[in-house]
Amino acid sequence: MESKVLDGLMRPKSIAIIGASTDPTKIGYTVVNNIIKGGYEGSIYPVNPKADEILGLKSYKSLQEIPGEVDAAVITVPSKFVLEVVDEAGKKGVKGLIIITSGFGEVGNKELEATVVAKAHEYGMRILGPNIVGTLSNSEKLNASFAPLLPLPGKGALVSQSGALLIAMDMATFTRRVGFEKLISIGNMSDVDFADLVEWLDKDETTSCITLYIEGIKDGRKFMNAAKKATKPVIALKAGVSAHGAAAAASHTGSLAGAAKVYGAAFQQAGVVQATDLGNLFDLSLALSLQPPMKGDNLVIITNGGGVGVLATDAAERFDLPLKFAPKDVQEELKKHMPVFGSAKNPVDLTGMAGYDWYHDSTKFVFSHDWADGLVVLYCETAMTEPMEIAQGIKKALDESGMLGKKPVTVSFVGGDKSEKAMQWLVENEIPAYGAPDLAVHAISALREYDRMKEIISEPEETITTANKEIALKAIKAARDDGRDSLTEIEAKQVFSAYGLPVTTTYLAKSEEDAIKLAKEIGFPIVMKIVSPDILHKSDAGGVKVNIKDEAGCRDAYKTILTNAKAYKADANIHGVAIQEMAPWGTEVILGSVNDSTFGPTMMFGLGGIFVEVLKDVTFRVAPVSKKSALRMISEIRGAPILAGVRGEAPRDRVKLSETISSYAQMIVDLSEEISESDANPVLVYEEGKGLKVADARIILKKK
Repeated sequence: MESKVLDGLMRPKSIAIIGASTDPTKIGYTVVNNIIKGGYEGSIYPVNPKADEILGLKSYKSLQEIPGEVDAAVITVPSKFVLEVVDEAGKKGVKGLIIITSGFGEVGNKELEATVVAKAHEYGMRILGPNIVGTLSNSEKLNASFAPLLPLPGKGALVSQSGALLIAMDMATFTRRVGFEKLISIGNMSDVDFADLVEWLDKDETTSCITLYIEGIKDGRKFMNAAKKATKPVIALKAGVSAHGAAAAASHTGSLAGAAKVYGAAFQQAGVVQATDLGNLFDLSLALSLQPPMKGDNLVIITNGGGVGVLATDAAERFDLPLKFAPKDVQEELKKHMPVFGSAKNPVDLTGMAGYDWYHDSTKFVFSHDWADGLVVLYCETAMTEPMEIAQGIKKALDESGMLGKKPVTVSFVGGDKSEKAMQWLVENEIPAYGAPDLAVHAISALREYDRMKEIISEPEETITTANKEIALKAIKAARDDGRDSLTEIEAKQVFSAYGLPVTTTYLAKSEEDAIKLAKEIGFPIVMKIVSPDILHKSDAGGVKVNIKDEAGCRDAYKTILTNAKAYKADANIHGVAIQEMAPWGTEVILGSVNDSTFGPTMMFGLGGIFVEVLKDVTFRVAPVSKKSALRMISEIRGAPILAGVRGEAPRDRVKLSETISSYAQMIVDLSEEISESDANPVLVYEEGKGLKVADARIILKKK
């Protein structure tokens, strides 16, 4: 991406409005009017072949008539004229196009959209849109949109895929006291996408935090790479995570919305802080745009009310930042700033008697103490105190501590109008303030989460070198040559084995005598299964028999399995019966993969059995997955204590399991052109040091 090209688009020294209008009901009029009202100091060139003047500005018949250079052009003409305008803009030397016009990919007109982009690229231009509201920038005094006015000034930049929501959030910046330096509508993302803007905004000196409202991402890995490299916090609210919501998002933007868990995994791996809802998006933007990351787990809460202190304590645990009692020396000093019936443990309860001095002194001491990594200050409005005085005492203490900008702090005032005004004053002085204690805690926990994710991203990635891709491709080719899009279990195990996965010994028997011979070779007891590309769920077909202990049982199982399979699907292509070693009992887990439409090869891990079928206790990572990341996957499912060892059970071999997850993830990356989805289920995990066994395998190929 040419940075200077996006500079021209986002920080234009001159701007033309194609489709500028003298009619106040037209978007072309509104955009010109907004640019003028915003105080834009660059050159403004309305273009309208039928007007000589628009809103006091000279109007030009075409772009070619404009005497000076044009950095950016806002296009508001109907979609059928846009291609012609793009060609004209290219000949003029315009750097970037802001296409407000709709009627492209979002309504199925993808061919026109692609043609417009191709034409723009011929001239080296970049496109924002189409189907957007426009762009707004406080530092440039530029409202090149049909949003009513520039947002409340702030340090963050907000990029939204929804135009209507961007306008609503523009207005909400004033009621929520959360300002933004820039608001950018991204629409169909025909050219400039979230990744491009994250990269550009990360270098923008006027922006300290990047906030995204996302309905769908077209190139997930490009986005992840941009977010990983960003030196500024990136916050995202992903919409369209329900089945119905995802469908609505796709029809609205013309882009596909991925599964909630896959997006969540991708955000985590890319260091993106995920917002839970619109209110939380504002709350996190306020904190991450004004405060530094929290680099440790020691959070201190100061309060004048026990109730809000308890609520904040509960929130700290809920948001993975549980409180610890302060060290004795810290407690002894804090006791000097409270009555004897106060508490210095943490939360620090100064009691309802606390005024300016106690708040100032305790805040200054705690914030400057090495033990404290972050601070939340709570205040309940009382008849004995003035909220503004308390706010000023807190701010003075933070300034005097010398740690402001080095450690994070958030504040919550609970009260009436005076408390609201005090919080507004704090925000104006770059201290995030919230109307409820849990919101202040959630905000500071996001600052801790952001730092943790950045630490993980900086870890070196191990690579798998033991794979034999040729053997895997040979097994896949056998299925392709047979006209199949799925591998048999035996073929799938060949692929798994090529990547070092410890599969159970499995052979194919095509007759009873084969079955007896192979069973004796393996050794009883054994497992027997139907082998058919047309029967993927073998148990449902009565095609699995376990714990077969002798020759007679083997003969009986062979016949029963074939009879059941034919009854289940009469026209099934039956290759034979698998004869498999019966692995010892172990804790059942599942490994799986999908080739996600947005992020590509994606790894799944969870407990097997009821946990995956009913509780869906699984976690995801976009592949590849390092061994350290695999260990984190193991620890973050709800059933993690089962693998760690509970109620006298020995811990399972999580080291070998993490290696297997990492190898599996490398497999799906290497074979991403072939594998659509796969699973190893069950995988039997044994005690520490005793490894695991993949008992069953499934691979579905991409259709070609």
